[in-house]
Amino acid sequence: MKHSTSPFSAPFIPMMGICSATMMALELWSTSLSTIAQRQHLWQTQPFFSPSMMLENQRMVTEKIEASVEAGMAMQKAFFGAMNGHYAPWWDTSQKTMSPYHRRSRANSRRLSR
Repeated sequence: MKHSTSPFSAPFIPMMGICSATMMALELWSTSLSTIAQRQHLWQTQPFFSPSMMLENQRMVTEKIEASVEAGMAMQKAFFGAMNGHYAPWWDTSQKTMSPYHRRSRANSRRLSR
């Protein structure tokens, strides 16, 4: 019988993936709420026609479109992989799908909090 040199048992590895997907979702949720609150504050304190607000709103829309395209590509890649018999666990595909939103949400939260 072949013994594994890894100190982790086989059921432990999926739990790590599930945990990291859950943590990514929670962090995405919290940074999104923070970003929404900060943008609401900007919209209430600055005129919407000011050049800085127009640039911020344009940046917000552009980033959302880019993140949607990236997430769609990740989902399409997982779908085509599944059609070819390469099934990925749901926690991997969910992390790859959330990753563009997560990255941009964290960056926006940091940028707007300055």
